[in-house]
Amino acid sequence: MPEKPEKFDSKTFLKTVPHKPGVYRMMSADEKILYVGKAKDLKNRVSSYFRGNLVNSRIYSMVKQIHDVQITITSTEAEALLLESNLIKKHRPRYNILLRDDKSYPYIYLSKHKFPRLTFHRGGRKGKGQYFGPYPSAGAVRETLGLLQKLFLVRQCEDSYFSNRSRPCLQYQIERCTAPCTNEISEEDYQLGTRHTIKFLQGKSQLVIDELVQQMDKASTELEFERAADYRDQIEKLRQVSQQQSISGGSGDVDVIAMQYASDVASVQVLTIRKGNNLGNKNFFPKIPHFENSESEIFSAFIAQYYYTREVPNEILISHALDNKDTLEEMLQLKAERKVTIAHRLRGDRSRWVDMAARNAQHALGTHLASKAGIQKRVQALQTELDLDYIPARMECYDISHTMGEATVASCVVFGLEGAIKSEYRRYNITDITGGDDYAAMRQVLQRRFKKALESEGAKLPDILFIDGGKGQVTQAVDVLRDLQISGVDIIGVTKGEGRRQDMDALTILSDEGGISKEKIYLPAHSSALHLIQQIRDEAHRFAITGHRARRQKARNTSPLEGIQGLGPKRRQSLLKQFGGIRAITRASVDELSKVNGISSQLAEKIYTIFHND
Repeated sequence: MPEKPEKFDSKTFLKTVPHKPGVYRMMSADEKILYVGKAKDLKNRVSSYFRGNLVNSRIYSMVKQIHDVQITITSTEAEALLLESNLIKKHRPRYNILLRDDKSYPYIYLSKHKFPRLTFHRGGRKGKGQYFGPYPSAGAVRETLGLLQKLFLVRQCEDSYFSNRSRPCLQYQIERCTAPCTNEISEEDYQLGTRHTIKFLQGKSQLVIDELVQQMDKASTELEFERAADYRDQIEKLRQVSQQQSISGGSGDVDVIAMQYASDVASVQVLTIRKGNNLGNKNFFPKIPHFENSESEIFSAFIAQYYYTREVPNEILISHALDNKDTLEEMLQLKAERKVTIAHRLRGDRSRWVDMAARNAQHALGTHLASKAGIQKRVQALQTELDLDYIPARMECYDISHTMGEATVASCVVFGLEGAIKSEYRRYNITDITGGDDYAAMRQVLQRRFKKALESEGAKLPDILFIDGGKGQVTQAVDVLRDLQISGVDIIGVTKGEGRRQDMDALTILSDEGGISKEKIYLPAHSSALHLIQQIRDEAHRFAITGHRARRQKARNTSPLEGIQGLGPKRRQSLLKQFGGIRAITRASVDELSKVNGISSQLAEKIYTIFHND
């Protein structure tokens, strides 16, 4: 047990601290702020740092450096939280959770000219015209501007450049602008593109699509097939973008914030909704101090600091419950000077967007942890968790993918100490088995892979063979290796958790006696070894599905729409007309499909399942 530090006379100081809400600042010998905290009761909170039972060595390390503590009393805990956020942002103390992002929100700006200009904007909104946003990142704005440039051809050039043109520039040649600078388009036609741009940015893309469908029909009736094809392509592009831009039944200003935490790394995804439009997302990796924090504390600290320089929306949807939700709401209301709601338990579309943000946060976390250093750390954790007497230098994972037995494809992915070795990935088309027999498919792919290894001089064998499946699939692997007299390969089955919960994933491992263990093994949800296994398993699943879809599409010679019950010729024609082709239909969501006249939500679900039933 470390001794209580004596550099700071805590007993004398604590006699002066009141039982009131406020902010405290831990100061070092050189008068730098070590830590800023807020408290509902300053005396109780500050006293906790100077008790003799400091079991956390990292907190002790901070307290040992304290030479002074400064306090600021506030009227409410919410005011204290707001002040805490301001001080953290200003001084960036060493031991606080830090969000390293000081930039203001970017916007899209449409100028008020005869031929308006569409451009990126950051800063004060003083110019005449319309501002759309704010967007979560500059990348989101530039991506949207690029899409708009292809869709509606509104100019994005500087006014000085526009005023001095005598002939169209390259943007006109590559069909990214209509060249209003040299009167290649009338003001009336240009305003039509401007109007469509505004509607799109306001979240009214469906109105734009309906108008373009009418124009496509008109052009087709007048036998202007080339112009009709242009409208069709524009409709398809709009459909693709509108799936990302719209919220079904959504309106108003909402931020969706989700956090995933593992291996001492927090990944926070922020999804920005303004006027019912999804303006994009951005991921953050806040710096977490060395001493331990709960997920609620990390999440709360992030939200408080995130809105320090940003405007606060009317509603914030979050993935985790917060211990201080009411206080945080009050703080944000003080800053915004209006009502702000933080919601956690959600249903319907709002729940769907939180799930999407959580998936993105998980993906970003996985990518972050997949760095070379992260992989090596998790490989060492795998060695420890499985009690291996070696560090696994080569790990292979196999998965099977098919649609009701059709076009079965097996995948093999390879990981080493440096991470994924994509040059050694392999796919196998599975033939001559009963459709849907995953055991036979697994046996076939393993026989082909390891027979070839025996026949090839210098072929590599894995240290660990991961199988996506349970005891049945592992049995196939054991039998194949035994028949081929291959030894020294550890076999591990990975079974998905109930409800596909990753923290419930189970392992099936060979016992010491050579048989397959009857009891499933569960690693802790925070285990780095489990995260590595899940990453390898998920990569094998992704690689198998990609190959299966390509094989299935190649095998089908007729339109997949023709076999759907309830989808007659007229409805198929409506679908193809609205989306511009079968490719766009395959990418459409259930919500987008159900917007087409004559397509019910049940039929939309059926259509969606045909293309995504993997």
